[in-house]
Amino acid sequence: MPRSWRTIRKSVWALVLALGIATLPARAAPVDDYIRSEMRKMGIPGLSIVVIRDRKIVKIAGYGSANLETRTPATPDSIYKIASLSKPFIASAILDLAADRKIGLDDRISQHLTGTPDSWKDITIRQVLTHTSGIPRDPNDYRPYQEQKPMAVIASAYTLPLSFQPGEKFLYSNVGYYILAQIIENATGAPWEGFVAARVFKPAGLQVTRPLTAAIVPDRAAGYDQVDGRLVNAENWIASRPSAAFLSSVRDLARWDIFLDEQRSRSPVFWEQTRTLPMLPNGRTGQYGLGWYVETYLGHARIHHDGQYPGFRSTWERFEDDKLTIIILTNSGQAPVESLALKVAGFYVPALVAPTFNTGVNLPTSSVASGSPVTIGFTLRAGKAAPKSVLELEIWDSENKAVYKQIKSGQDFAAGEDRRIDFQWTPAKPGKYWINLGIYGPKFTPSYAWSEHIGTLTVN
Repeated sequence: MPRSWRTIRKSVWALVLALGIATLPARAAPVDDYIRSEMRKMGIPGLSIVVIRDRKIVKIAGYGSANLETRTPATPDSIYKIASLSKPFIASAILDLAADRKIGLDDRISQHLTGTPDSWKDITIRQVLTHTSGIPRDPNDYRPYQEQKPMAVIASAYTLPLSFQPGEKFLYSNVGYYILAQIIENATGAPWEGFVAARVFKPAGLQVTRPLTAAIVPDRAAGYDQVDGRLVNAENWIASRPSAAFLSSVRDLARWDIFLDEQRSRSPVFWEQTRTLPMLPNGRTGQYGLGWYVETYLGHARIHHDGQYPGFRSTWERFEDDKLTIIILTNSGQAPVESLALKVAGFYVPALVAPTFNTGVNLPTSSVASGSPVTIGFTLRAGKAAPKSVLELEIWDSENKAVYKQIKSGQDFAAGEDRRIDFQWTPAKPGKYWINLGIYGPKFTPSYAWSEHIGTLTVN
């Protein structure tokens, strides 16, 4: 866990407690205790969660505050900006158009857009969906406080060079989902927001999900960020952008999750196509299917997406073979809720309980010389198998500043395995330094173990 969280979380949660909105019920379930504990650690003002097993809601709850100023509690019906959790909705609308034969997923986008540069001539709709188009991540002319037509934002990206040749690599692109929205408009002759509402929201029975708007929305949560260890109101981006288009609640998102499972049962072949990752020229696969990340966690199939906006974080985790979904929406702009959702999954499926580690450190018994390399060895024992783990060494000086970090990725641990892993560091100046070690799942999610001040070094 980054040290900044540890210096601010107490003051953040103290404010929440002072407002009287985080009291524990008399008989809280273990998962409730865990969520509240993690909210304190992460400094999350408010959080809503739904847990779905085998198409049934088994837990739906709100914790903390949806609005600190009005002391409004967070509930399952609190409405949050869901940011990039909007992308699966856009992708679903595109798939509907393909099913209607109004577009083809392997059509070139230049067939459906005007004025595209020559460098875009071979880019397909499928590549845009899977973030393998090479189009840059963000638009050149996005204005968060001003409504813009998708085509205006897309055109501003025409002058940007591609990051790579189409189909060559994975690069998450928000611009790509503007392109998909414009393709929807051009294919249907209707605003993209209206088509998504009619073809995605309505069939699934969604009741409160809607485009981002400056209008008054009942039950809307306020967004918060943390500055210098205190909570502040976040910037209120009001412009609707297709890459992060919608407001929703966990109750509404649960309706769509259950609807997706029903569709999966009716059209298993089509469903598997949406989860098929693109093959890249280097022989590897991409990371993203048609609107979702497709990965594994502890050997279990994992379909997921997260979202981040000023003042909001969200995550949606689907373990389809386990028939388990966790959806979390928060009004904190920095909290690592993806990690929280994965930990919550372990309360419902024992095989998804996160690995634990016993850690030790081996350091020189005497001081070391400045400018000379030193070996920092960690002894680790995994409580259960932990594939593709990430280790991060942090070294901090006496002024509480990070002076060195080193990462070792792709570490596969067997259950009960003892291993020593060495890091090398060459100190640049004398002083006293302390050692931290973080152990994480793939891509730093979730956190398995955090050993702070596991050892100290004196440098002469």
